[in-house]
Amino acid sequence: MNLNSFKDRGGRIILAAAVLALAACSNQGGGSSSGGDSGSVQNRTPSGTVQMHQVQAAFIGSGNTGDGTLRFQGRSYPFTVSGLGIGGIGVSTIDATGEVYDLKKVDDFEGAYAQGRYGFAIGEESGGDLWLKNDKGVVMHLKAKRTGLMLSLGGDAVVVTLK
Repeated sequence: MNLNSFKDRGGRIILAAAVLALAACSNQGGGSSSGGDSGSVQNRTPSGTVQMHQVQAAFIGSGNTGDGTLRFQGRSYPFTVSGLGIGGIGVSTIDATGEVYDLKKVDDFEGAYAQGRYGFAIGEESGGDLWLKNDKGVVMHLKAKRTGLMLSLGGDAVVVTLK
């Protein structure tokens, strides 16, 4: 195998990973009224709010772990979050806050979520969003403040567990 064929193969792998990551992000909304895209939650009243802290590491594949607090119907519920996915490179901590939609009872908050994400971090400078949706139709839209060195574009399977 010569160097040029390795570069071509490596480039194809990176391109395929990027396409999969973009597909995960674009499919996040699902096109329904309870989806996870900005158009589907626009002009809707949130059911609750979330604050979350995560650590994420990525090198094409990614992993994250953390905890947070759900505020729902006047009460606070602590939770843990962990997941694996595809897309991104680097290491960062994430402090995210945002809204929860279509949560009717607190038990529906727990479970497996599909997460679409994009963002970057260079030291203290960062930006990005997280969109999460579970099989019960609960949607989270979080604004992410990252610290570290990270380029994040991808999708994850994330498990949320109430403490």
